[in-house]
Amino acid sequence: MANLTTKHMGISLKNPIILGASNLVGNVDNLKKAEDAGIAAIVYRSLFEEQIQLEGYELENQLEAYDERHAEMINLFPNIEHAGPKEHLYNLRKAKESVSVPVIASINAVYKESWVDYAKQIEETGVDGIELNFFAIPRDMEKSGHDIIAQQLEWLKAVKSSVKIPVSVKLSPFYTNILKTVSDLDKAGADGVVLFNRLFEPDIDVEAEKHAAPWNLSTPSDHRLAIRYIGLLHGNIKGSIVANNGVYEGADVVKMILAGADAVESVSTFYHNGIKHIKSMLSELEEWMDRKGYKAIDEFRGNLSSKAINDPFVYKRAQYIDMILKSEDYFNPIV
Repeated sequence: MANLTTKHMGISLKNPIILGASNLVGNVDNLKKAEDAGIAAIVYRSLFEEQIQLEGYELENQLEAYDERHAEMINLFPNIEHAGPKEHLYNLRKAKESVSVPVIASINAVYKESWVDYAKQIEETGVDGIELNFFAIPRDMEKSGHDIIAQQLEWLKAVKSSVKIPVSVKLSPFYTNILKTVSDLDKAGADGVVLFNRLFEPDIDVEAEKHAAPWNLSTPSDHRLAIRYIGLLHGNIKGSIVANNGVYEGADVVKMILAGADAVESVSTFYHNGIKHIKSMLSELEEWMDRKGYKAIDEFRGNLSSKAINDPFVYKRAQYIDMILKSEDYFNPIV
C-alpha cells in the first residue's frame, strides 16, 4: 500500500488532503464525517476582524435605538458589549476537541495589534497551527503595492514572534510578482504558503439593476494557476507549499504534488460531491501511485517542477505563440 504521509508547516499529515476554511467546518458533525472519510487536517473558518467590528457596531446601534426617548430616560438597556472573538474561539476549541487530526486556525485582521492579539488567543485553544489569510483589495489610489507587502511582512513577523505554533500564509494571486512576495514571506519566517485564496467577486443583475452576491465556488480548471507558481517555487523556499482552489479529484492532487506541492486544501468539491468524496480522492491517489510504482509521496513530489524539467518555459510562458510553433507537442488540431 502506498505511503501517503506528508508535512505542512512541519506538521505531520497522514495524507496530503486538507479540508480548507469554509462554513462546512462550522458543524462538528461535518468535522467528524471528514475525519472518518480520511481527511488529513482541517482549517477552521477565518476569524475576520472586520466582521467582528461590524457586529459590534450593529449591536451598539440596536441597543441605543430607543435611548433618551423621554426626558427621564437615559438608557433602556444595561451596558452590554459585543463578545468580540470569544464565540469564534469557543467554537474553534470545540472543533479541535472533536477530532484527532490537526486543526489549523485562520485569521484575517486589520491592524498589527489585532493580528498579534488574535494569534495569541487562538494558540491558547490548542490548535496545531495558524493560517494568516492575507489579501488586499485596492481601496486607496495612493497606497503602493510595495507598501501593502511591507505591511504584510510586518504582520507576519509580529505574529511569528508572539506564538510558538507554526504559521503559514494564504495569498491571493494579485501581486505584481508573487514569486518575490512568497520568497520575502519565506525569509520572514513563514512556515508555509497556501496558493491561492479565493476572493468574493461581486456581480450585477442587469434586470433588477442591482448588485448580486453569487455563490462563488471554484471550478475544476481553477487549479492551473496554482500549478504554475508551485512549479516555479518548488525547491526555492524553505516553507511548505499547499495548493488551493479547484482541487476536485485525486488526479488534481497528483498534479499539484508533481508540480511540487506538499499538500492541498479543498472545499468546493465537497460542496458539489459531499464530504465522503474525500475517500474517492484518496483512492484515486493511491491507485495512481500503485500503477506508477511510487511507494511514497516524496518519490514524485516536484518531478515536474521547473527545476526538474528540461523545458524552462513550461511555467514561464505567458502566451500561446511558442505552443503554436510546437503544436505537435501540445495540440492535435482539427484541419
